Amino acid sequence: MIRINLLPHREEKRNERRKQFYTVSAMMLMLGAVVWLLVHMINARHIDSQDARNRYIESEIGRLDDVIVEIKDLRGQIDRLLARKQVIETLESNRAETVHLFNELSARLPMGVYLSEVTQSDNRIALKGYAQSNTLVSQLMVSLNESPLFIGNAEFVNSEAETLNSRRVFRFEVNAYIKHVGAPADEAAADAAAEQKG
Repeated sequence: MIRINLLPHREEKRNERRKQFYTVSAMMLMLGAVVWLLVHMINARHIDSQDARNRYIESEIGRLDDVIVEIKDLRGQIDRLLARKQVIETLESNRAETVHLFNELSARLPMGVYLSEVTQSDNRIALKGYAQSNTLVSQLMVSLNESPLFIGNAEFVNSEAETLNSRRVFRFEVNAYIKHVGAPADEAAADAAAEQKG
């Protein structure tokens, strides 16, 4: 006998496949949501960790900025103290230099010459005074050039005849260059040459 299945088996298989598709789709959606949630949590943890590192670095940068400001202040104080020390050392060396200068001038001054003004600008000594003759002014310059305290390049500035106390005298001006204490002669000579050019 022939059996005929009149039940809608195709429709049942189709419904079954549809259920499987929905089930698989729902599972895939759930799996995707779980994966997204895991990735999001991992990323959030990395971001929090990086934010913590950034905050630490910013706090360290702020601390180092404060240290840099302190160092700059200390360097400024050191520079000011060194400048004061240099001034004091210069004054100390110049104190003895002035005594030597006047001793040497009094020893080198020819008879018949007297000074009315002595001024010092760095290593240049400007001498102004009166002499009985221009020959005595020349002798003064030669004497200064022979002095170990002066650089051998005294320069004549001017000389004018005048009458002083009914006597004829010559008012003169001479520049000489002194060696600073502790300065090599060639450096002082270079200073004098630069002064003459200027």
